[in-house]
Amino acid sequence: MATHARTGSHPSPTPAARSVPELEPALVGQWQAGGGELIDLFAQARERLGGVAAFRLGPRPTVLVTAPQAVQHVLALHADRYVKRSHRARPLIGDGLLAATGEAWQRQRRLLQSQFTGRGMRRYEQRIAEAARTTAARWAAYARTGQVLDVGDEMRRFALDTIWRSLTGHPLDPGTERELAAVPAVVAVLPSLPADGAAAQEAVAAELATVDAVASRAIAAARDGEAGPDGPGLLHVLLEAAGTHPEYTDRLIRDELVTLLVAGHETTATTLTWLYLLLDRNPQAREQALAAGAEGSPQRRQAVQALVHETLRFYPSAWILPRCAAQDDVLAGYAIEAGTDVLVCPYLTHRDPGLWEDPARFDPGRFTTPGARPTHPGSYLPFGIGPRACLGLQFALRESTVLLEHLLPAHIPRFRSAPAKAAYSITVRPDGPTPATLG
Repeated sequence: MATHARTGSHPSPTPAARSVPELEPALVGQWQAGGGELIDLFAQARERLGGVAAFRLGPRPTVLVTAPQAVQHVLALHADRYVKRSHRARPLIGDGLLAATGEAWQRQRRLLQSQFTGRGMRRYEQRIAEAARTTAARWAAYARTGQVLDVGDEMRRFALDTIWRSLTGHPLDPGTERELAAVPAVVAVLPSLPADGAAAQEAVAAELATVDAVASRAIAAARDGEAGPDGPGLLHVLLEAAGTHPEYTDRLIRDELVTLLVAGHETTATTLTWLYLLLDRNPQAREQALAAGAEGSPQRRQAVQALVHETLRFYPSAWILPRCAAQDDVLAGYAIEAGTDVLVCPYLTHRDPGLWEDPARFDPGRFTTPGARPTHPGSYLPFGIGPRACLGLQFALRESTVLLEHLLPAHIPRFRSAPAKAAYSITVRPDGPTPATLG
């Protein structure tokens, strides 16, 4: 990929910087003619050209980054040089934290950051536990009656209940649950929406109206001082911010609320669904986790967390992280021109046989055995790394672990069928239903 130094840019590529190797147009054409998934093109580029590779789908090359050192360079060490330009979920989340940039993003992140670390997380322990107990009781009833359940639906129900309790202080009621089904409905179609923002909004107008109505009611209730049985939630934090930060209009509060709903349940639900599908194919992993220690022991908790981590290695919450080069740069010895689209792909980094021994094997022991996994921070990044890493990492791991501590000892889902492939959208999700009975 040709590039040149530009006056006034810093740092500018030096004569020693090489062009990024580019996938042959004929191979891209074959992929297009075959109707393959985008991940197939990425995998071909990585396999043929290495951890920094380019391909051309339009007039300009796109650079794919999977090598750990290059991943760290883009996301952590020089995040100011590789910026977010937009977000595929903007029609749904508006100017919420995931889509915000610049100073607005910094302000919004500062406000929410304290809620998801240390003392802030302790506020939500009880809410997570209540949501897990509710799900466990429901599964016990399914087991008694032999009722068929959909594991994916159950995981979404649990994760949505958890984030709703954390936002509002109230458990998720059936009516709100039905209305919030509009959220995953929009998420599922985001990749196929028109590029034009207004046209995209129009395409999902009915679903967005439903989401807006739920958000409006929740905001009004919180503003009227209606705290739930567990006390005020994250929504009250946003409303308090409006008192000192005029940028927190009702619209921005709505956008942050919906952003937290999306980020707080879609990724967790997807991870837990994949985990159960992986355990169905690897039943010994469940037995090993339960045998690691007694109920409630640190050893068992560590083993259960390892199940989650290994699932996230296979199916990271952020499977692709798009960035745009804000200035000329040199990345792993390659010249990157300002304006270049750069795609960091944790999905492929996590499956790189040069980093992970036998990466196709489901082996939670990678995360409990010293030296069994690569230590470079760019090797494992299911929630991203650097300043834009997901704030909800600890929240997601905690709620997943608590639910599994309730469900794993009691139930084994027996799948009647399983999706044959994955769907690559905002998350990597199973492409189909997951019906099961409980053994």
